[in-house]
Amino acid sequence: MNIAPPINTLSNKAIAVMLQAGTLFLRTPAMKADADAILFSVKSFAAAMLAYYISLRIGLPKPFWAIVTVYIVSQTSAGASFSRGVYRFAGTLAGAIATVAIVPNFVNDPIVCSVVLAGWIGLCLFFSLLDRTPRAYAFVLAGYTASLIGFPSVLDPGAVFETASLRVQEISIGIFCAVLIHRYILPKRMTGQFTGRLSATLRDARRLADNALIGTPEVNRRDRHQLAADLLAIQGLATHLPYDPAPTPPRRLLQLIHDRLARLLWLAAEIEDRIAALHLADGGAPGELTALVSEVSVWAASAQTEEREAIATLLITHARSVQKRFRADGVMPGDRLAANLAGHLAEMIGLLEDCDRLGRSIAASGRLRDANSLHGPKRAKGYVYHRDLLMAGRAALGAITGILIGCAFWIWTAWPEGGMAVSILGVCCTLFGNFDAPVPFVVKYIVGSIYGVIISLVYSFIILPSVTEFWVLVAVLAPAFLFAGSLQARLPTTFMALGITLTIPILSPLGPYYTGDFATSLNSVIALFAAVGFGAVSMSLFQTVPVDGAINRLLRLSRRDVGRRALGKAPNEARWTSLMIDRTALLLPRLRLTGKAYPDVLDETLRHLRIGHVTGQLRRTIPHKSEIGVELRDILSVIARRFRGSKQSTTTDLPDLDLWVETLIEKTAGSELKNRLQIVDLLIDLRFALGLQTYRSITTDDH
Repeated sequence: MNIAPPINTLSNKAIAVMLQAGTLFLRTPAMKADADAILFSVKSFAAAMLAYYISLRIGLPKPFWAIVTVYIVSQTSAGASFSRGVYRFAGTLAGAIATVAIVPNFVNDPIVCSVVLAGWIGLCLFFSLLDRTPRAYAFVLAGYTASLIGFPSVLDPGAVFETASLRVQEISIGIFCAVLIHRYILPKRMTGQFTGRLSATLRDARRLADNALIGTPEVNRRDRHQLAADLLAIQGLATHLPYDPAPTPPRRLLQLIHDRLARLLWLAAEIEDRIAALHLADGGAPGELTALVSEVSVWAASAQTEEREAIATLLITHARSVQKRFRADGVMPGDRLAANLAGHLAEMIGLLEDCDRLGRSIAASGRLRDANSLHGPKRAKGYVYHRDLLMAGRAALGAITGILIGCAFWIWTAWPEGGMAVSILGVCCTLFGNFDAPVPFVVKYIVGSIYGVIISLVYSFIILPSVTEFWVLVAVLAPAFLFAGSLQARLPTTFMALGITLTIPILSPLGPYYTGDFATSLNSVIALFAAVGFGAVSMSLFQTVPVDGAINRLLRLSRRDVGRRALGKAPNEARWTSLMIDRTALLLPRLRLTGKAYPDVLDETLRHLRIGHVTGQLRRTIPHKSEIGVELRDILSVIARRFRGSKQSTTTDLPDLDLWVETLIEKTAGSELKNRLQIVDLLIDLRFALGLQTYRSITTDDH
C-alpha cells in the first residue's frame, strides 16, 4: 500500500514554510532598516523634485537651493522633519535679516565686515550649543544663512536684499515640500518610536531594581549605565513629540515619568550598598527584612498583571511597618540601617508603580486620571540639560578665528571665488560645531563631496545637455539621489550622503536653463574643497575638544556643584538629579572614544549625585539654635571645601568625617529634636554616599 502523502499537500506545506520564512526575514531589523531607508529616500526625492518644479514655475533664479533644503530638512520621522523645517525657516529668516543689516553698512571696510559677519556666526553657534533641543537648529541656520548670503554679497552689496529675499523664498519652498511629503505621505510617526523606547526603558528600570536586590556589583553598574543612556534617548525622542502628527501625551506626564526614572537610578545604588552592608546574602540580617527584600524582588521581576498595583500597595505598607519597627528598636547601628533600607525599599516600590501607571497613560496618549494617587512627588521638573558656557564660548571663538583667517586669505589674494569659499567655511563651522571632535565628520562629508563632484561632472557635461523635458530630468536624477538618500537615512553614512546630496544640485547646472561651463565648475570645485579642507584644519585646531578633556571637565563641574549643594546654593532636588543624569549620559559616548581607562568614572558621577542630593536635604533640615545644627553646618562646610577644590576627593581624604558623622548620628538619635529620625536617615545616607564603608562591617547582630 502506498502511504506517501499527496504531492499537492507537500507542495502546499513547502510554500507555506517558504512564505513564513520570507515573512520572518522581512521582519528582521536589518531588512526593516533597509525598507525604512528606501522609503525615506523615495519621499525625500519626491519632495526635492516637487520643490524644484515649483521654484522653476515661479521663476526663481537658483531653484537648486530648494533641492538642497529638502535634503537638509528631511528626517526619518514626520515629527523631526516638521520641527527641523520650522526652525530652519526661523533661522533662515533671522540670518537673512542679519545679513541685510550687516553687509551694506560695513561693506566699505572689508575687514570690519568680515569681523561682524564672523561674530554673528560665532554668536549663533554659541547659542546653538547652549540649547540642546530642536530649537538649536534655528541658531545654526541663522549663522549658516548669514555665511551663505553675506560673504558672496560683499562683491555686490547693492543686491544683498534681493539675494536674501530670493534665498528665503527658495529655502521656504524646500521646507514646505519636505514637511508636506514626510508628514502626510506614509508618515513615520515619532510617537510609536517613543512609546517603544519607553517600554524598553521601563523594562530596564525593573531589571535595575531587581538586580539591586539580588545582583552583583558589575551587573548593577551595567544596568545603571543603561538606564542613564535610556533617559537621554527617550528625551531626544520626546523633544520632537509636539511636532508629530499623531496624538501625543501631555508634557507633564513625560516630566513625571522622567523624574521617577532618574530618582530610581541613584536610589537603586543606595539600596545595593545597604544590602551589602547588612550581609543579606549571607543571612546576616533579620528574617523579617530578608523576607521583605525577597518579596520586593519577586514583585519587581514579575510581569504586568491586574493585581500588580494592589500588591505594590501591600508591599509599601509592609516596608513602612518594618521601617517603623526597626526605628522603634533603633538603639544599635544595625537597627537604624535596617530601618533606612526599609524606607528606601518603600520608595522604590512607589517609583516603579508610578512608572507603570504613567507608562500606560502615555501609551494610551491620554491623561492621568488621578495624579494625587501617585506615590512620588506630584510636581515634576522633567529633563534638565547640562550647559557649559565656557565650552560653548570656546567653540564659538574657534569658529570666528577660523572664518577670519579664511577672510584674511581672501582679501589678501583677491581670489575671485574667495567669497564662495569663505561662505562654505562658515557653513562647515556651524553645521559641525556641535561635536567635540568635528574633523571625522568633516572627512566623511569630504568623501561624499568627492563622489558628488564626480557625479555632478557626469551630469553637467554628458547627461544634462541632452535633457529637454522635466520628467526626463527627474528620471536621470533619480538613481543618484535615491542612492544617496538611502545612505542619508543610515546614521554611519549620513554625513557622506549629505556631501553627495548637497553637492550635486549646486555643481550641476540645475537652474532655469542649462548653463554648463567647465571653467566655472572647476573653480567651484576648487573653492569647495579648499573651504572644506581648511575647515577641517581650522576645526581641528580651534574647535576640537580632546575627549579626555571633555570627561575631566564634566567631572570637575560635578564636584564643584556638589560643593555648592553642600552650601545650599545649587538647584532643587529634581533639577539636581536630572542634571547629573544628563552629565552621566554625556559621559557614556565619550568613554567609548577615549584611549585611557576610566573604570569608575560613571560611578563617580553617580556618587556626586548622591552626595549632592543628601547634602542639599541636610541643608534644608538643619535645626536652628541647637548644637546638632551647628555640627551639621560644620560638616557640610567641610564637604563643600573638599569638593570645590581642583582635585578629586576620595574616601581616603575623608577619614575624620567618618567618626564625626557616626558620633553625630548617635547624638541625634538620642536627642529630643522633632525631626531627629529624618536627620539620622540623612546622615546614614551621607555616610554611604561619601563611601565611608564602616557600615559594611555592621549587621543587626549588634543587638
